[in-house]
Amino acid sequence: MSQIQMLVRELDQEAQTTRKMLKLVPSEQFHWQPHVKSMDLQRLSTHLAELPSWIDMILRTSELDFAKNAYQAKQVKNNSELLDYFEISLNQGRSQLSNAKEEQLLDAWTMRNGDEIYITASKAEVLRMAYCQTVHHRAQLGVYLRLLNIPIPGSYGPSADEPHF
Repeated sequence: MSQIQMLVRELDQEAQTTRKMLKLVPSEQFHWQPHVKSMDLQRLSTHLAELPSWIDMILRTSELDFAKNAYQAKQVKNNSELLDYFEISLNQGRSQLSNAKEEQLLDAWTMRNGDEIYITASKAEVLRMAYCQTVHHRAQLGVYLRLLNIPIPGSYGPSADEPHF
């Protein structure tokens, strides 16, 4: 199995869990946040939904410079739009990755803010970092849902809200 095939497989596996979590996000709680320094539920869940689209950006570019590209979060009005956005991002990322060439994964990619460089790594490493971001933000979402008393699904086995084997 090629590295691209493994990355596509992992993307699809993680998408199943992400989809289950995003389905639970209550639109009426979009502006709730657990702490003043935390993202609100809408921003966190929208960011989680957009992460698969980073695959396209990583493979098509050599860097992301926040000084030149101010981040603008997608605005979704409800859970249905959130799920649609996730599916669009997922399909875009999967398509770009499926059509990539193995040698592209060796190219360097940089994340910066002007002269301040956050990371320079191979595109393969940056793709893995994006996958890790998905798991990280999905875990945050799990805490948000727990604090809102919404039962959460398991990720790699049952959660405390599901029967154990």
